[in-house]
Amino acid sequence: MALTLDGKLVVAISSRALFDFEDENEVFEQGDDRAYMALQLERLDIPAKPGVAFSLVQKLLAFNPSPNEPQDARPVEVVVLSRNDPVSGMRVFRSAQHYGLAIERGSFTRGEAPWRYLKPLRANLFLSAHLSDVRAALAAGVPAAQVYPRSVHASDAHPFEVRIAFDGDAVLFSDEAERVYQTQGLQAFQQHEIEKAALPLPDGPFKPLLFALQRLQRAGTPTMRIRTALVTARSAPAHERAIRTLMNWNIEVDEAMFLGGLDKGEFLREFEPDFFFDDQTGHIESAAQHVPSGHVASGVRNGQP
Repeated sequence: MALTLDGKLVVAISSRALFDFEDENEVFEQGDDRAYMALQLERLDIPAKPGVAFSLVQKLLAFNPSPNEPQDARPVEVVVLSRNDPVSGMRVFRSAQHYGLAIERGSFTRGEAPWRYLKPLRANLFLSAHLSDVRAALAAGVPAAQVYPRSVHASDAHPFEVRIAFDGDAVLFSDEAERVYQTQGLQAFQQHEIEKAALPLPDGPFKPLLFALQRLQRAGTPTMRIRTALVTARSAPAHERAIRTLMNWNIEVDEAMFLGGLDKGEFLREFEPDFFFDDQTGHIESAAQHVPSGHVASGVRNGQP
């Protein structure tokens, strides 16, 4: 029987999200891919420094049993999905090996969009520095975010806990309520949410990831756990519909912050997530000063009709 990734938490990640290739990327952006390949080959034996999503990947992989266990016993799979060329891919794999990251699979497309391989991978999450790839992945129904490579890296204060924070509208939930706010203002938004408090919000692009994380948490491991947080600009009374929606989904989050427009960055600094997802670039730019952050390019604020 052929191997399958069905039932696993599958994270597809670009090389720039996993490792710090910003110096090398400057060469690539100059349009000389052969010079970039030569530079990566020259540095083949130099492990790349950890990138913005390194902590998230490292901790998720810690949910897997010993590498000697059969592959079907591993609940987490991380796959490199990169615009790098295959030669540069060698350095990615060597760097992963240097840090003890059990990453065995990867697709390297030499500049072509790699998102089309997400469906065969059954990916639950795609992290990339390329906004166009993120938009295409979201359109294909895969939770995806554009990483901010210059984000502050994750704290090392919680080595046995994966901490992930999510915005609500247009991330965990649809942008239905956000559209009311954009077209009719705050008062109409609040009234809309009061009237529909008992009606669950439609699914947002990251609901499947939250569901997969809860499944992983329930499967359990003696040493690793997951802690999630909802960090939203909603405030009372609009909080109730968000909580009731999660209850309807039978999904639990550990913390919920209803900030009513307060800056999210300092609250996230205290939560210390391994990653934070939000649909608004303003929130991401603030958060990136404190924690690893990614832009979810979905919903009305990102030009979706």
